[in-house]
Amino acid sequence: MVTRWIFSRGFASQMKHSFVTTPIFYVNAAPHIGHLYSAVIADAVHRFNRITSRGAPESCLLSTGTDEHGMKIQQAAVLHSTSTEDYCNAISAKYRELFRCFHIDYTRFIRTTDVDHRHAVQAFWRTLADSGNIYSASYAGWYCVPDETFLTDSQLKENERGEKCSVESGHPVEWTEEQNYMFRLSQYQDEVRYWVKGFKERVQPEKFQRILLDYLEDPLPDISISRPVSRVSWGVPVPTDPSQSVYVWLDALVNYLTVAGYPDESFRTRWPPTAQVIGKDILKFHGIYWPAFLIAAKLEPPHQLLVHSHWTVDNQKMSKSKFNVIDPNERAELYTHEGLRYFLLREGVAHSDGNYSDTKVVRILNSELADTLGNLLSRCCGKALNPSSVYPALNEEAFDHLKSLDITNQLLELLMEMPDKTFQHYKKYNFYLVVDTVIHLLHTANNFFEVTAPWKLKKSENPKDRAKLNAILSITMEVLRQVAIVTQPIVPMLTDQLLNKLSIPTSARTWEHTKLSFRTQDIFLSDQESILFRRIVPLTEKENRQEKCAVKKR
Repeated sequence: MVTRWIFSRGFASQMKHSFVTTPIFYVNAAPHIGHLYSAVIADAVHRFNRITSRGAPESCLLSTGTDEHGMKIQQAAVLHSTSTEDYCNAISAKYRELFRCFHIDYTRFIRTTDVDHRHAVQAFWRTLADSGNIYSASYAGWYCVPDETFLTDSQLKENERGEKCSVESGHPVEWTEEQNYMFRLSQYQDEVRYWVKGFKERVQPEKFQRILLDYLEDPLPDISISRPVSRVSWGVPVPTDPSQSVYVWLDALVNYLTVAGYPDESFRTRWPPTAQVIGKDILKFHGIYWPAFLIAAKLEPPHQLLVHSHWTVDNQKMSKSKFNVIDPNERAELYTHEGLRYFLLREGVAHSDGNYSDTKVVRILNSELADTLGNLLSRCCGKALNPSSVYPALNEEAFDHLKSLDITNQLLELLMEMPDKTFQHYKKYNFYLVVDTVIHLLHTANNFFEVTAPWKLKKSENPKDRAKLNAILSITMEVLRQVAIVTQPIVPMLTDQLLNKLSIPTSARTWEHTKLSFRTQDIFLSDQESILFRRIVPLTEKENRQEKCAVKKR
């Protein structure tokens, strides 16, 4: 008999808590731009939840971390002539440092080698075993070491050398026969399908919800959830059988429970996750295995899966053999951490693979951050137009005069629409549409500045012209204030600098403060630099070749 759960639905901003997760990243290699992409998406969701939540800041959680168990890690450590523990420590530290540099505001950086995680995995195993969902069996099949999973015949193909490999990843497989423990996945097919279909936006974008439902059309086989210690010694031991280690994917998925505080009963105040950010390559693990494990343990699955696609480089798949794997730290030296973060969220579209191009990065950052946003702030704060360095009060008479211009009314209309439009885009995780809306507003603000020509008014001795000049500055700064608040989830450090320059207190930076609010009295701007983002000088063709050669050597 199938038990119909009433699974939760709704957005984090409507809930008592917000719990956003990234996948935990496998430490078989150093992080690349794809890993960073997952992290900045999750961080943007987390920051949006925080500035729109009316609850306490501690009610918003973000977790990330590293997955450190399995045969692939054992092999990588041997390849690097080091102990498995030292290898994991070194790679995990690289992820932690990367996320620090890119201001990923995580609540917990979890490692699957953490003591409390081992305790959580073993407690979760016992729960599954006590409910009769685990049994011992002899298992034989094609095993893919890089993907850490058994594959069915329909998931296999032959490569150009005539060897069997995974259809999805292209990684080689090997025939394996062993005694291990199985999970009764087949018993939970209807429950998982019900969870997926029970909420229209359970899996976003919708494309991946359809893919998941296609997976669920075929009968689900029971799956192996342990490995013999003789073959995979680097893992969490099965609590009732030390000759077996817990399957790396079950071990890894439990990390989300560990972060919530499982198995201590207090974890229920933080469970379930409101949004789990994953790459499309791990959709089956998070969209089928994970909810099945949780339902079997009588725990609610996550509210929502946010699935993103991958990045190509100059329209080619990233590959070590092609020497085109993008190291975020190297690129940040050229484009800054905020610049690269902006590019990923501005250009990335969840339903399709993004294409990384250095030429495109330079063009976008120079056009939008340096010229459109940065230049507008510089013009408002510069000594030429604003020698007193103030955020001026709005003179009503001057304001009425400016409203006789079409460009002023156009700007004000866009400004009043912007918060609601961007809020809806954030709720659907369409960060690129948030940026599109903001950039359109900023282009209009720059046009407003050109049409009203405040530099001409600066030359006048007429008090009315001076009042009109201040009104232009005040309106433009109001645009900048609202833009900064709205884009905090995307470029938190850059917007912090902008809001500091405008002397906006930290207590006035939530979504509620996006209401139109002109100054009633002058306030002094801060004395920090008004240059937000410096234009990037593109590499010459010769320098670009030298940079690529340096990357190959590294």
